[in-house]
Amino acid sequence: MPYPHTGPTGLGQIAQQAAQVLYQHRLVSTRQLHQLITPHHTRTEYLRRQLHTLRKAGLAEAVGRRLSGQTELLWWLTEKGAGAVESVGLLPQRPYRMSPEAALGPLQEHTLATVDTGLAFVDWARRLGHECGPLDWSPESAHYYRDDARPGEDLSLVPDAVLNYVHTDTKAKQRTLLTFFIEVDRTQMTIARLAQKLHAYAAYHAFTPQQPAGRGAKAGRRTTTTPAWRYRYPAFPRLLMVLTGASDSRLARRIADLRSLAASDPTLTNTGLRAGVTTLGQLQHCGPFEPIFTPVLGPAESADAWLRPVGLAA
Repeated sequence: MPYPHTGPTGLGQIAQQAAQVLYQHRLVSTRQLHQLITPHHTRTEYLRRQLHTLRKAGLAEAVGRRLSGQTELLWWLTEKGAGAVESVGLLPQRPYRMSPEAALGPLQEHTLATVDTGLAFVDWARRLGHECGPLDWSPESAHYYRDDARPGEDLSLVPDAVLNYVHTDTKAKQRTLLTFFIEVDRTQMTIARLAQKLHAYAAYHAFTPQQPAGRGAKAGRRTTTTPAWRYRYPAFPRLLMVLTGASDSRLARRIADLRSLAASDPTLTNTGLRAGVTTLGQLQHCGPFEPIFTPVLGPAESADAWLRPVGLAA
């Protein structure tokens, strides 16, 4: 029996890695691919040649994006390229397919900002000796739940990304897997809608599914004692909200408004949800384990990605 290949056959290692990243994250710029895959190269020429090899083979396509007076290429996999990655079987299959229209559409900037957020974690993991790679976050994974405030409805929570990060404490010789729900806000939605997302996360945190009653039991359904999230995660992921797309002063006001709305929501009073908010600029320049996060709920004491007051144990 032949051994599985790491990516589409007939391609170099960098091209195969690029194909996997494009499959996972849908739309990625040359700059982002360079930082994710070939950060050890000072120049991008080799990566660019590999990307054009993908395009010549009909596996990838690109569009131009005007940025600061220059044109940047944005890459995605064609149907043929996605099929080639899926045939290897190393990544969870994703039904979404990018198109030229979608690549140039209104979600372009949001998709790239989400990649930049994941890239910030990858970059700082390298600097700190932690573990987080280009495939360690998955965009838009659905989480199904029900909300007592909307009886009878089957609801779906879809984070912008679910990111896994291995934090290594060399002094304590301890490795900890951290999982984060990531929400990226480019100031395109109202602050009320952004606050409503907190309600959805709190409802998912509290949701305990019902199961059919066993044979001989009374008709109806019985409620388990196990929250739905425990079937997917050993601990409920921390929610990190990352703001971008406006001036620092405007983003600071947005954070204050978000905290104010969250404090006035009675459904969030006793939630076990841990949520923090920061800006993409702070995440990129300081890293997730500096006190750059403001807790959305409770006292406004700066915290790191553990969402604990600085200096306290997790």
